[in-house]
Amino acid sequence: MEGGKPNLALVYQAVQALYHDPDPTGKERASVWLGELQRSMYAWEISDQLLQLKQDVESCYFAAQTMKMKIQTSFYELPPETHNALRDSLLTHIQNLKDLSPIIVTQLALAIADLALQMASWKGCVHTLIEKYNNDISSMPFLIEILTVLPEEVHSRSLRIGANRRTEIIEDLAYYSSTVVTLLTTCVEKTGNDEKMLIKVFRCLGSWFNLGVLDSNFMASNQLTCLLGLFQRDETTTNLHEAASDCVCSALYAIENVDTNMALALQLFQGVLTLETAYHMAVAREDLDKVLNYCRIFTELCETFLETTVRSPGQGMGDLRTLELLLICAGHPQYEVVEISFNFWYRLGEHLYKISDVALHSIFRPYIQRLLHCLARHCQLDPDHEGIPEDTDDFGEFRMRVSDLVKDVIFLVGSMECFAQLYSTLKEGNPPWEVTEAVLFIMAAIAKSVDPENNPTLTEVLQQVVLLPENVHMAVRYTSIELVGEMSEVVDRNPRFLDPVLNYLMKGLRDKPLASAAAKAIHNICSVCRDHMAQHFQGLLDIARSLDSFALSTEAAVGLLKGTALVLARLPLEKIAECLSDLCAVQVMALKKLLAEESTNGKSADPTVWLDRLAVIFRHTNPIVENGQTHPCQKVIQEIWPVLSETLNTHQADNRIVERCCRCLRFAVRCVGKGSASLLQPLVTQMVSVYQVYPHSCFLYLGSILVDEYGMEEGCRQGLLDMLQALCMPTFQLLEQPNGLRNHPDTVDDLFRLATRFVQRSPVTLLSSSIIVHIIQCAIAATSLDHRDANCSVMKFVRDLIHSGVANDHEEDFEVRKQLIGQAMEQHGQQLITQLMHSCCFCLPPYTLPDVAEVLWEIMVFDRPTFCRWLENALKGLPKETSGGAVTVTHKQLTDFHKQVTSAEECKQVCWAIREFTRLFR
Repeated sequence: MEGGKPNLALVYQAVQALYHDPDPTGKERASVWLGELQRSMYAWEISDQLLQLKQDVESCYFAAQTMKMKIQTSFYELPPETHNALRDSLLTHIQNLKDLSPIIVTQLALAIADLALQMASWKGCVHTLIEKYNNDISSMPFLIEILTVLPEEVHSRSLRIGANRRTEIIEDLAYYSSTVVTLLTTCVEKTGNDEKMLIKVFRCLGSWFNLGVLDSNFMASNQLTCLLGLFQRDETTTNLHEAASDCVCSALYAIENVDTNMALALQLFQGVLTLETAYHMAVAREDLDKVLNYCRIFTELCETFLETTVRSPGQGMGDLRTLELLLICAGHPQYEVVEISFNFWYRLGEHLYKISDVALHSIFRPYIQRLLHCLARHCQLDPDHEGIPEDTDDFGEFRMRVSDLVKDVIFLVGSMECFAQLYSTLKEGNPPWEVTEAVLFIMAAIAKSVDPENNPTLTEVLQQVVLLPENVHMAVRYTSIELVGEMSEVVDRNPRFLDPVLNYLMKGLRDKPLASAAAKAIHNICSVCRDHMAQHFQGLLDIARSLDSFALSTEAAVGLLKGTALVLARLPLEKIAECLSDLCAVQVMALKKLLAEESTNGKSADPTVWLDRLAVIFRHTNPIVENGQTHPCQKVIQEIWPVLSETLNTHQADNRIVERCCRCLRFAVRCVGKGSASLLQPLVTQMVSVYQVYPHSCFLYLGSILVDEYGMEEGCRQGLLDMLQALCMPTFQLLEQPNGLRNHPDTVDDLFRLATRFVQRSPVTLLSSSIIVHIIQCAIAATSLDHRDANCSVMKFVRDLIHSGVANDHEEDFEVRKQLIGQAMEQHGQQLITQLMHSCCFCLPPYTLPDVAEVLWEIMVFDRPTFCRWLENALKGLPKETSGGAVTVTHKQLTDFHKQVTSAEECKQVCWAIREFTRLFR
């Protein structure tokens, strides 16, 4: 903080403002100032003083939270000789503040736990805490709180204690785990039915189960399993019931490896099966909270014994009563109950799909049939529902999840049988509208998985659906339209249905609530029946011309244009240009109108709707053009260019609109490929000039598309290199600002996409230029950037760059490439590898490591002896100890890693080695 340590009165004032200032700007100022204080060195001392003074809840909460945060993120600021004093003062604070507020106790417990995990000199912390406090009943609540958060923090992301220390701690906690369980048992005996205490005990026990350190034989012989008895008692409160349920779920999760935890597994298995009566009692009392808890327990039971159930269904702990419990829950009228079990049914489906054993499938088929029956019932809308089904509310999302689940398990029942069975319920009965709609909804979920080849049931369904009268309930019409869209394969095999289907969908398109669903179905039909639809192109064009007269969502309108473009590409070549021109005309006219309005009244209107529509037309108009033929879309795109160019100029300051312009141009260039050559010069000139003032990263992306299309053309290479150099100058200025890389990940991503395209299309042009040194320097700095897309682009660039000097593709420039890469590596190799190792250990999440491994592998393939030396130097620079005095990495671990990498025979061995090694620093 500027100006030295602030006095306590000022800190109090800021905390008071943060919680009580009625003016939001005052709150905001206090928040920023306190945030700075928390990041400063003074935070340690000030928090300690605030906790000592114990003036009010707010200041103590702020201080406790600050302490926890400092220990988590800035523990290295404290010299080792102060660690003991910090521990003693935190223990004093938690004892003095134990009755002030439970949230303060939790923050201090977290601070103590995080300190214990990092402070290597504090041996056997569990033992010392229990010794110190277990005889004082008033200290019990905070002792149990510390013992609850300690196992939870072992895998905390914010503590980088490293794998060596983590293993040491887990062994330590396992050693003292029975002491903790004994403490909890005694605590229950002493406090009897004190509900708050019981909740704390179950939370703590669950936490130790979750870490996987409890001895299951000891647990099986321990009377804590009396917790199952709580479920049999009616008077168990909601909060206690939930805590006990969480604890049982944690125990079930912990014994997932059933064979090694036999005694406890059997005890839990039998215990949970006895809860069926308690479930029925909760249903009878309409106690939904308890019902949901039971369903969680039953689901966790099924998940734990899944392997056993599939391996030996109906025998021992493969008893199928577990599935019966879930089906009982599926019968509950509230859909939230059955939803809890979805993940289990997915996993069961996945397991059975992998073991394609007919006999095994037949054992589970009846259960899946009953499940599907329940799901169809749960999907019914209320009989008094009006209008179409909502798909964005909770129930709409539930129906989408049902649809996904049905798709995943239908193979067990057979799509055709199920489809036919559902249809017969509609054909033979006369069910109320909500039943009809739900049946059509499930039919739509499985329609695509039914074999469409000469299938009379499917054709009959299509015939009947398109004959539905217009006076049926709106929701039934809506879902029937969705079903028709899912049956496009059937239409393709039976073109005689195309006319009636299109007529049916056109009726829907003209009806406001149904319009978007009908548009989506037409889009599906166009995608699948492209050839049959060619004769209906004029009709599609008419719809496209008057698109805005229909009540369509943006997405549905774009979908319709996509369908139209897909069909357009199947027309005879000589017709395409004229039809494309017609299809684009509406959007181009709209853009011209906006530009004209702008120049007359200076008001800026948003052109993105029209740009997106043009983009989708260009993207999907991909006719087959023979070599030597002029691309039919070339002329249209040249005619449209001036309007796009002017739109881009007018809105050059608006990132969102510029992005849509570039997207539209990208698909236009992709559409005609080399046929866009006449646009190259004016487009590049405009991109470069706007980018100097407004560095929108989408220009870099568009540049990469141009390099991809034209980089192989000898006559274009110099021009493209000039473009790259012109775009790089403002880019480097942007990225060299403080936190530039972190604040502009899109720019990093797009810059390295552009550079990678150059490496792929014309490596020598790039490698011989003066800009390459700056691009490599920027790449080295950006390797530590923790952003999925940006990091992936950087790594791909470095990998492809080095690979161009490794891959002897018998091109005449291979020797030149190899020499140029050799020079670049001589200059930057050591720095690159040092930075990569540092980034892996301290900055990057595990999912980026395969990309890093590929870079190291390429360098090693390029020059193994030098790589060995560089890697050794990089490893020497890594810290060997944490600030808490724990060993991060031993000399043997360093030499083992070096050996594993340098003797690797394929890239994935490098990847495994890095994965294991970086765990030492996480």
